[in-house]
Amino acid sequence: MRLFGACVALSSEDWTIERPCGSGLAVHGRVPWPGMKILISADMEGATGVTWPADVLPGTPQWERCRAMFTSDVNAAALGFYDGGADEVLVNEAHWSMRNLLLERLDDRVQMLTGRHKSLSMVEGIQHGDIDAIAFVGYHTGAGAEGVLAHTYLANSITGVWLNGARASEGLLNAHVVAEYGVPVVLVTGDDLTCVDAEGYAPRARKVAVKDYVSRYAAVCRTPARTAADIRAAAKEATALAVRHTPVEGGPFTVELEFDAEHLAQAATVVPGVVPSGERRVAYTSATMYEGIRTFKAVTTLVSSAVEEQYG
Repeated sequence: MRLFGACVALSSEDWTIERPCGSGLAVHGRVPWPGMKILISADMEGATGVTWPADVLPGTPQWERCRAMFTSDVNAAALGFYDGGADEVLVNEAHWSMRNLLLERLDDRVQMLTGRHKSLSMVEGIQHGDIDAIAFVGYHTGAGAEGVLAHTYLANSITGVWLNGARASEGLLNAHVVAEYGVPVVLVTGDDLTCVDAEGYAPRARKVAVKDYVSRYAAVCRTPARTAADIRAAAKEATALAVRHTPVEGGPFTVELEFDAEHLAQAATVVPGVVPSGERRVAYTSATMYEGIRTFKAVTTLVSSAVEEQYG
């Protein structure tokens, strides 16, 4: 069942929902809607135990170790959504090559979208109209902000991103994309500062801090068993928020990026519509965030190719 901003009062033996016009949502019982499908956007820097670049760089011994904890976080979220009554969970891999999760360790009911390239990148799958809610698992804060392994798409080449003048994390950018499809963000996991960041773009979402920030490369970490239990419990609660809303039309959107070197800004202006906006900065404006995130992806792909191994 798909309802967009409707005035409803539904009930069955297992659940009751009341949503008067103009009010918040009150949910009692097991599951908001029958046929619920949840999308999990899974990044790795915000996963349990991850604090160091080698933890997330494919091919390193530490990556092999940490991908198991990453998988544990994602599986815990999926189990929680099933506990709350979800019928389907689709996981979209969103880190690096997007081939990090251990499929064989996920619950058999889960489906996983893995590999590159995907038109909406971290929130691929949202555009098909069958997703009721999305979870951001393993997320992190944005470039220029405090947080464990903080960055926005490119680890060091991008030193800042702003959306309509506000500093933007990947979570903020992606939340604006999914809002255009009427899909709420219901769960965010990462370090404690990521949870604070999420209050700005998903205030009603359940948040789980799997570690506490000390520095960009250090954190006080909880054990995988503890974080799995916390994530599962939060995801179960989050199913009560999995109610689609009227698609948000909030454009235009102006995105500004700052790079660590001028030649990267010059490279970015090859993308149509991207113009210089200051020292080492470029900007562009899009009517929708669908267009905006696709342009962002084009910019980051092009800029990555302009980075030289030794000199950047």
